[in-house]
Amino acid sequence: MFNTICNIRNFAILIYILLVCPNLYAQEISSSRKVDSVTTGEDIKVGLVLSGGGAKGLAHIGALKIIEKAGIRIDYIGGTSMGAIIGSLYASGYTAAELDTLVRNIDFNNLIQDDLPRSAKTFYEREDSEKYALSLPFDDFKIGLPQGLSKGQNFYNEFSRMTSHVNHIRDFKKLPIPFFCISTNIETGEQILLDKGYLPDAVSASAALPSIFTPVELKGILMTDGGVANNYPIQEIKDRGAEIVIGIDVQDSLMPRDQLNSATNIMLQISNFRTINSMKTKIPETDIYIKPEIGKFSVISFDDADEIIANGKKAAFLNYKELRTIASLQKKSIPTVSVPELSDSLQINNVVVMGNKRYTRAYINGKLKLKIPKKTTYKKLYEGINNLSATGNFDRVSHRLVNQKQGKTLLINVKESQNTTLLRFALHYDDLYKTAALVNFTKKSLLFNNDVLSLDIGLGDNLRYNLDYYIDKGFYWSIGLKNSYNRFSRNISYDLVKEDFRLPDIEVNQINLDYLDFKTQFYVETLLNQTFSLGIGAEYRRFRLISKTIGEDEDQLPRIVFDNSNYWSGYSYLKFDSYDNKYFPSSGFLFDSEINFYAFNTNPNSENSDFTIAKANFGYATTLFKNATLNLNLGAGARIGEESFRSLNFFVGGYGAKTINNNIPFYGYDFLNIVGDSFTKAALTFDYEIFQNNHINLAANYANVGNQIFDTGVWIQAPEYSGYALGYGLETFLGPLQVKYSYSPEIKESELFFSLGFWF
Repeated sequence: MFNTICNIRNFAILIYILLVCPNLYAQEISSSRKVDSVTTGEDIKVGLVLSGGGAKGLAHIGALKIIEKAGIRIDYIGGTSMGAIIGSLYASGYTAAELDTLVRNIDFNNLIQDDLPRSAKTFYEREDSEKYALSLPFDDFKIGLPQGLSKGQNFYNEFSRMTSHVNHIRDFKKLPIPFFCISTNIETGEQILLDKGYLPDAVSASAALPSIFTPVELKGILMTDGGVANNYPIQEIKDRGAEIVIGIDVQDSLMPRDQLNSATNIMLQISNFRTINSMKTKIPETDIYIKPEIGKFSVISFDDADEIIANGKKAAFLNYKELRTIASLQKKSIPTVSVPELSDSLQINNVVVMGNKRYTRAYINGKLKLKIPKKTTYKKLYEGINNLSATGNFDRVSHRLVNQKQGKTLLINVKESQNTTLLRFALHYDDLYKTAALVNFTKKSLLFNNDVLSLDIGLGDNLRYNLDYYIDKGFYWSIGLKNSYNRFSRNISYDLVKEDFRLPDIEVNQINLDYLDFKTQFYVETLLNQTFSLGIGAEYRRFRLISKTIGEDEDQLPRIVFDNSNYWSGYSYLKFDSYDNKYFPSSGFLFDSEINFYAFNTNPNSENSDFTIAKANFGYATTLFKNATLNLNLGAGARIGEESFRSLNFFVGGYGAKTINNNIPFYGYDFLNIVGDSFTKAALTFDYEIFQNNHINLAANYANVGNQIFDTGVWIQAPEYSGYALGYGLETFLGPLQVKYSYSPEIKESELFFSLGFWF
């Protein structure tokens, strides 16, 4: 999946470069204006201009090292896009060496994307993100496109942490070094100079790369990357009072004729013309013009940070003599600002929520997973903020920490999304349900501010649907209503079910089971300690299990009807899931339990209307060594109080389909091949990621399945059933592709299972 996301991101960046933002490039002129016209004895004011250029902007850090070494005091900094990021951090007090250390410890791919760890999401958002491959706005029944691939939330969070020591400053002139950055009014194309406000807001607006990051709204203006309007703000730095201007230019140059051999390069060349003309006047106005060699790098070459920074250092060193001359004309020494060590510990005593209209404070606090007063960490705080952003209910979630005597106040400012309707899509295949295309319709704020209506329809070999309505009240008891329809058919050995279901002794090798489950649930649920989900509710279930193999002709026996009844029950569940990945976990725990208390049913074979079905599943994943993980899974279930019918038994066997009701996956046996009213199961899987997103795994599972095995003590005996599997898995944007070859020594048969896509 990661490679696919990167490809999509790279394609979007290319579109941006070619069509949207022609101002990202400048002509290379490797010369410096000699600093020999300044009167000796004056205290020279030096301004620094940093251009945009994506990853190429890391060269600014190398150049700053030489500028520092020369002893120059920077009095003003102006930057655009990546130049705004590096420039603002330098203006906040970081040295060039500290910036070098920072960027080498940052995962830029993670900052660019909105991908969040599972731990940052609630159970609802987790299930949502692991079901759909594509989501599109659908307001007014018109399909739209998202404003960008990423909201930039990860970048905003990290930048806020790195500049937390200056978050009280509202006038950027009062930073250790006066600073401004350039953004673009996306409605008019005019440049916006940002020198006041909250620094992370301003820098996010300047660096909002079109098609990659969604535009940022500040002061009622929708803003995008400053490179669109002015990627080298030299006049603005002079207007601040700079007498000497040092410019670091990380824009590309025009390509020679022999490189104009493709439509892409020709379009790229044409898009450069406007900036080239602009730089013809800006370069002569630059006293020290530093042009690093960055031609072979792209705007996303963050993996080449070492070489890019080194090239910036080399380019600046070519101007070292002139830089030393400037330093000699300055009276004051370079101001030293001590940036405090970034502590991860936080004491939050108060939360102030602003900008919310439809979504309540309780809802927002619930998504933040924050009950105050609370001692927490930046990591936990940002996980909660990311979870709030991941709901899709907010176009932007900005925040600021305000210092108090005993702790901090968290200011949350949200911009609620006007998009309340979505169309979502996914594809899936497995050996039980066969081919299916999932179409989802989601409507938010249908009846209440915090509600969501979601309808999944699986179209294909077996029609199924899920209708969910949920009123999310955060930490308080939330309310939900579910209605689902599942149906599939499967050929199984007649001998396997003949004894369990007391069928007639006839000469039939296989029969086809037609499985239909229609269920309606009403429930309330809440979070316990922010990690457990506890729910209770009532359920109506229509269950039908028949065989069409027998009874189709008049001269045959009547059609076998295992069950065709209604069931009413109360139920409760408790869930905990800290897996880092649903399909290929490398760490975390899983606990999923459910108890149904059946009070009434219409099954004619039922002797006791009241009975109970309980089941639980426990999982633990850990990393053994690099790319190698071990996953332990334990499961058990039992029906208590009713022995007169078998239709609600546990059906053990198969792999690759979503587990519904009492169907339990088990390697070595086909679907529905082992039947009993109780079971125990243990499974162990060794997974090795041979290269990114590609997995090889070995698995073994063991089980005891039968009737009343907990009463007879069979559950603690040596396992009656066993199976082993060799598998391959690939993580794709459609979901996992998995192939499992399994074998059971008891029946001396093998099964091949295949599945593609998210399970639904």
